Amino acid sequence: MNDILKPIWLLDKDIHFLNHGSFGATPIAILNYQQSLRERIEQEPVHFLARELEGLLDEARSQLADFIKIDADDLAFLPNATAGVNTVLRSLNFEPDDEILITNHTYNACRNAVEFVAHRSKAKIVVASVPFPLDSPQQIVEAILEKVSPKTKLALLDHVTSPTALIFPIEALIRELTYRGVDTLVDGAHAPGFVPLDLHSLGATYYAANCHKWLCATKGAAFLYVRKDKQADIRPLTISHGANSPRSERSRFRLEFDWMGTVDPTPYLCVPETIRFMDSLLEGGWSALQACNRALALAARQILCETLGVAIPCPDEMIGSMASIPLGKVPLSWDVLQAKLLDEFKIEVPIVPWIDGSCFVRISAQLYNRLEQYQYLAEALKQIV
Repeated sequence: MNDILKPIWLLDKDIHFLNHGSFGATPIAILNYQQSLRERIEQEPVHFLARELEGLLDEARSQLADFIKIDADDLAFLPNATAGVNTVLRSLNFEPDDEILITNHTYNACRNAVEFVAHRSKAKIVVASVPFPLDSPQQIVEAILEKVSPKTKLALLDHVTSPTALIFPIEALIRELTYRGVDTLVDGAHAPGFVPLDLHSLGATYYAANCHKWLCATKGAAFLYVRKDKQADIRPLTISHGANSPRSERSRFRLEFDWMGTVDPTPYLCVPETIRFMDSLLEGGWSALQACNRALALAARQILCETLGVAIPCPDEMIGSMASIPLGKVPLSWDVLQAKLLDEFKIEVPIVPWIDGSCFVRISAQLYNRLEQYQYLAEALKQIV
């Protein structure tokens, strides 16, 4: 771990933590800020939750909206991106002839949500097979558009894929699908803090994303964006007081999503402070941080590919702060290999099983990582497989 950054995170110094992508890692300063908010709540819970919280959520949502370039009133805070995907899927009405388009890179939890609503409504799931390794982002566009039909009602797309760590050409996909009359639900779980986000320019119908991953906010901070003309149809998973509120100065979308019962609101309220804190770590702010992480991920990928004798699996332009390196079919199951790396080498890194029986190692790069850790991982993998 970089010596300068050691005091910033609580990460175990004896573990080579190369898996920021799974759950993020929250800086100590933000954890302390969250604790101060929790203490403030407990000093007068009724006053905080019943009188102050609405305004504080408005302010937090406004600052998040500035960061991702969208109207704050079109955002709802949720505990995770999967909740956002479920919220949209379970609000929409699908008919037996409707098709829901996904890809073979779709996150398993989101695929399960699609299968749940499709089974309930008798809608059809259509899977676009996106190759990996691949040579060009255009292969992704072609694979997905090939599966569009007049019956396609919704396309669930990843902005950054979980198993293969690819940055999908999401703007081109949304543009082409919208032109064909297909609504888009984007799983942007990794995107905030990973890539520059301009939701207004993207033009998605729905966009769900986490703040606890690459923004480094506390666990339980995420958001759902819903285009204004679709908000009347989208209802929260928990129906609460907002459903029959007589208030007229706020939208029904706002009233329903801002209060779904008593929960800890501090993850949402920590988001603005987290954006500011991470922006302060490098001269050049967020742009410099993302560039630094990307450069480290690309260099680490190069080391692993060279050491393991693997061809670079995708163009550099499709890589951000993570990269997946194919391992082929290894003599150990993916879970045994992952456990062996942790138990024997003290390396925390995901081994991802793929549909053809092969697997990948997916590396993450954050400011606390250094290049020597990836060299160590490469040598460990070479020794094992």
